[in-house]
Amino acid sequence: MRRALRAVARADTSVLADYGTPLGLPALRQLLARRMAASDVEAPPEQIMLTESGTQAIDLICRFLLEPGDTVLVDDPCYFNFHALLRAHRVKAVGVPYTSNGPDVAAFGAALQEHAPRLYITNSGIHNPTGAALSSVTAHRLLKLAESSDLVIVEDDIFADFELSPAPRLAAFDGLSRVIHIGSFSKTISASLRCGYIAARADWIDSLTDLKIATSFGGGRLAADVLLKVLTDSGYRKHMEAVRGRLAEVMGKTITRLEAIGITPWLVPRSGMFVWCRLPEGVDAASIARSCLKNGVVLAPGNAFSQSLSAGNFLRFNAAQSTDARVFDVLARALSE
Repeated sequence: MRRALRAVARADTSVLADYGTPLGLPALRQLLARRMAASDVEAPPEQIMLTESGTQAIDLICRFLLEPGDTVLVDDPCYFNFHALLRAHRVKAVGVPYTSNGPDVAAFGAALQEHAPRLYITNSGIHNPTGAALSSVTAHRLLKLAESSDLVIVEDDIFADFELSPAPRLAAFDGLSRVIHIGSFSKTISASLRCGYIAARADWIDSLTDLKIATSFGGGRLAADVLLKVLTDSGYRKHMEAVRGRLAEVMGKTITRLEAIGITPWLVPRSGMFVWCRLPEGVDAASIARSCLKNGVVLAPGNAFSQSLSAGNFLRFNAAQSTDARVFDVLARALSE
C-alpha cells in the first residue's frame, strides 16, 4: 500500500484531482477482465464497472432490479449485512439452507416456486460464514432451476484470492446472462481502500452506470489508481501466497483450540479465514457471546447470519482474529458457567 501510494502521489495531477470516468479506470478494468478470465468468467472491460465497494455494488444492483415488496433469496446462513441491506430496500428476504456443497437444491427449487424471487445473493468461492465452496454439480442444478424463472443471481466473489484451488463460478457457467459477478479487495489488500466492481451483461452495465452517476457521480479515481499499482507493481501475488500460508496455519491452530473446549467445526474449510462452529448441545450462542463481551471478547453468534434464526447453537470464528489465547480462555469459562 505504501509503495503504491508513493507511486500515485508522483503521478499526473489529474489522478489526484479529477473524478473517475463513469465505468472507472480503464487499465484496472482491463486487469480485472484478465483476472476473471482465469476463473473462466468472460467479462470484457466494457462490461465491468468499478464501484466504491462490494457493498455499493450490491446496493446499486438492488436499486436497479428491485421494487419494494420483491423477494430476494439468500443463503441461510449468509453474511449478516445482506440482511440489513435488503431491509433498507424494503424487500422480503427468504433463506435457503446452505450445505457443504452450496445451497440445498431442493429447497432452492421450492423457494423459486413459492416466492418467485427476483434476486439470489450468494458467495460461490469461499462462503461467508461457513467456509464451504460451491460444487460443479450444485452450480449446474442451480442454474437449470433458474432457467424457468425471472431470477437474477448476484455472485459475490470477494474472497477469490484466498482460494488454494478455485471453486466453480456461476458466472462462468452462465456467461453473465442471468448472473452478475461482483467483488472487491477490502479483505486481501485493505478495508480502507474502497474499490469494488460489477461485471454484468452490457445493457445492465449501461443502466447501472446511470445509477452510479446519479448516486455518486463519477466516483473516486484515486482508490482505483492505488489499487492498480498494488495489483501490478507491489508484489501482490507474493503477498497473497504469504497470506494464504499464514491463514492455513492459524486456521489449523484455531480449530484445535476450539475442539479442545468442545466446539466442533461444521466443516474444515479448504481455505479462507472463517470457520463455522457448532456449540455443545443445549448451549445458546447469543448467551455465550454476551458473556464473553463482558470480558472484552467479541464473538459472532449464528443467528446474526441466519434469516430463519435456526443457527442459535453456532458461532462464526475468524481465524485471523483468533490468535490471542485469551479468546479461548474467556470462551472456555463462559461455556462452563
